[in-house]
Amino acid sequence: MTTLFDPINLGDLKLANRIVMAPLTRARAGENDVPTDLMSRYYVQRASAGLIISEAINITRRSQSFERSPGLYSDEQTGAWREVVSKVHEAGGRIVAQLWHTGRASSLALLNGEAPVSPSGINDDLHTLQVWGQMRNGVYTKIHATPSRALTGEEVRDAVQEYRKGAENARAAGFDGVEIHAANGYLIHQFLSPTTNRRTDAYGGSIENRTRFLREIIEQVAEVFPIDRIGVRISPFADYNNVRDPNPVETYKYVAAILQELGVGYLHVADTNGWFDRPDLPELLKIVRPTYAGTLIVNGGIDGEKAARLVKDGQTDLVAFGRAFIANPDLVNRLEKGFPVSMPTPTDWYGGAEQGYTDFPEYAAEAA
Repeated sequence: MTTLFDPINLGDLKLANRIVMAPLTRARAGENDVPTDLMSRYYVQRASAGLIISEAINITRRSQSFERSPGLYSDEQTGAWREVVSKVHEAGGRIVAQLWHTGRASSLALLNGEAPVSPSGINDDLHTLQVWGQMRNGVYTKIHATPSRALTGEEVRDAVQEYRKGAENARAAGFDGVEIHAANGYLIHQFLSPTTNRRTDAYGGSIENRTRFLREIIEQVAEVFPIDRIGVRISPFADYNNVRDPNPVETYKYVAAILQELGVGYLHVADTNGWFDRPDLPELLKIVRPTYAGTLIVNGGIDGEKAARLVKDGQTDLVAFGRAFIANPDLVNRLEKGFPVSMPTPTDWYGGAEQGYTDFPEYAAEAA
């Protein structure tokens, strides 16, 4: 019987258990979006996870949904990430970098006055987009998205190369692999949906064309990392950032087939609506499992009991926990020993310093 605490190999990467720390935007980067020593401490505290997927990391200056989210496009950022990764490895952990381009989910206020970019400049729903900034008084709050402009064909190809450069910097920083963020209404997800992608060139129209951007990114990143060190995160039914795919089943059966064909190291399926008590996981598994036979990670509103059952029944290989890892740096031990799992305070999720970030005790200290 397989349990959450059994080891597993991700390609040639040996993981101590099947509990994954999900990517969590925390907005604690320093000036110029450079990772900090505080971020090192945060990740090291959680190094007992079988795999840490880093918070989403911007691959270009044209990507920013959350002010003070970190980047991986400058030498300074890469060097700072090298310190983070080295300390996680010293603590026995494994960590991959999630490569992120936010596309239209942004604001000129975060982009030095420039318009966000997107597949087609669709701007009829800006009030639904999740864009966050930090006020002068330190309060972190949602701000207005501003109109995006459509990428030119040359700029689309440049964006593919930005993902490759992000992967190159991730490798230079020592990450164990990368996860390509194709979920939650960000740029790749925007290309996949015919509602937000109305292009008439090779990157729009047919499902083959709408998935071309993702395929080319994977192919370029695979020239930097072995294909079995590359993961892809998708969220077919996500309402978050409002991509409004009219036929997600068709879209993501096709995506799953591409990932199977290319042989990516893992597929990370995010049940984003599960965050809001509207779980879609059974339907998501029906979409991807018949086609994608590789390593599967699931995430979204899953507690320890359900996670154990999913792994035991063979429905998934690993389970990613997000919010539970915020308030429980020793989550693996808590789940294994049956200790209570604390819940984080939402007001501390984004921005700030130690409070709500690195000040959570392990269970023994909490109980004392």
